[in-house]
Amino acid sequence: MSDTGGGPEPEAGGPELSQDEQAEIDRLRAEVDELRRKQDRQARRRRGGWRAPVSVILIVLGCVLAPVSVLGVWSANQVSDTSRYIANIEPLVHDPAIQNALTDKITIQITSRLNVTGVTNQAADLLTSKGLPRVGTLLKTFAPQISSAVAGFIHSTVHKIVTSPQFANTWIQVNTVAHQQVVQVLSGQGGGAISTSNGQVTLDLGPFINIVKQDLVKRGFTLVNNLPPIHPSFVLFQSKDLVKAQTGYRLINDLKIVLPILTLLLLGLGVYVARGHRRALIGAGLGLAASMLVLGAGLLIFRGIYLNSVPESVLPSDAAAAMFDTFVRFIKTGLRTILVLGLVVAAAAFLTGPSVTAVRTRAAFASGLARARRSGEHAGLSTGPVGQWTYAHRHGLRISAVALAALIFVFWGRPTAAVVIVIAIVLLVILGLIELIGRPPAQPAAPETAAQP
Repeated sequence: MSDTGGGPEPEAGGPELSQDEQAEIDRLRAEVDELRRKQDRQARRRRGGWRAPVSVILIVLGCVLAPVSVLGVWSANQVSDTSRYIANIEPLVHDPAIQNALTDKITIQITSRLNVTGVTNQAADLLTSKGLPRVGTLLKTFAPQISSAVAGFIHSTVHKIVTSPQFANTWIQVNTVAHQQVVQVLSGQGGGAISTSNGQVTLDLGPFINIVKQDLVKRGFTLVNNLPPIHPSFVLFQSKDLVKAQTGYRLINDLKIVLPILTLLLLGLGVYVARGHRRALIGAGLGLAASMLVLGAGLLIFRGIYLNSVPESVLPSDAAAAMFDTFVRFIKTGLRTILVLGLVVAAAAFLTGPSVTAVRTRAAFASGLARARRSGEHAGLSTGPVGQWTYAHRHGLRISAVALAALIFVFWGRPTAAVVIVIAIVLLVILGLIELIGRPPAQPAAPETAAQP
């Protein structure tokens, strides 16, 4: 007969197992299950062994193409977007180094054609022939001083004009008209107000000299009316490799849309193919930031090469430096934006991961918000049904907040590093509000145990 006691019956015909024997059997079964799981994982790794190298190759290619994409978009903007081009050119006329270079260039072009010394000598000869030899001799003696004084007067007048709003407006107008000709410059055709010659990109100063001549006439210096039309050139950019740059521009301009899309596709596929998506996303973000650092270093090196290649007689070193820094400032803005974006993405992927640091950071964040919520409830501030609904839909709200932040960044006209940081901060605030407002349902109170007699 079977025992009516509570323990399980031993198997028929077999000895009853002791607790130690049963524990040993359970341990062996657990080891067998663990071995089977390890074999399954190894089999999956062998089947998906291609994922890791392919993911690395795709992410590296995307990071390599990222700087090229920045340069391509910048080059295209300088040609296709007039407002962007003017925004790049306009600050040059306000730079003191450029103003001084323009002043010297225009002054030399005017004074070299005036020949004040020759005019003074002619006047002296005329006075001598009129019976005033002493006056004529005196005038001829002071001819060099008079020429120097006239040159100083013209130089100071030109500088006042160059630094005036009228000159700045003319600068914008001339460059706006000439903007369409930049395409010809980079395509090697030249022509118009902006042209290429001997590896130089030059701007015709004729319209600006006309402004100076008109101002000098108004001041009573009518001698400039005798000057013929003057069309000197002002070097905007000089490079021994201008032809190579033009060839590269034509290629990049054709790929200005393809390159950014291809870069994003490579990075996205690299993250998708990887076995560990979060780890791959961290690598892609850090790689993208590193590629922008390489681009920044490349610009710094090229700056030194460019400044050393410009003769002082063509463009003063300070003006050449101001010219280069102004031309590449939008490239620097773009690389800073992408650098910060890569760091933000990498940090977000890391903090949402399973590492001890990430878990502790999230726990501390959630604990602080929970304490703030409890303090508010104790003070009589309760979110009520809104808080319960927010808690129930917190996952969807978080995804929506991240998606909205991504859309704002994508459709922002020209995002900067500051814009990326502000969007990231606002997103963190929204996620914090979701956690703060979300009110978990009240837990049922544990029943009190009856007191033992």
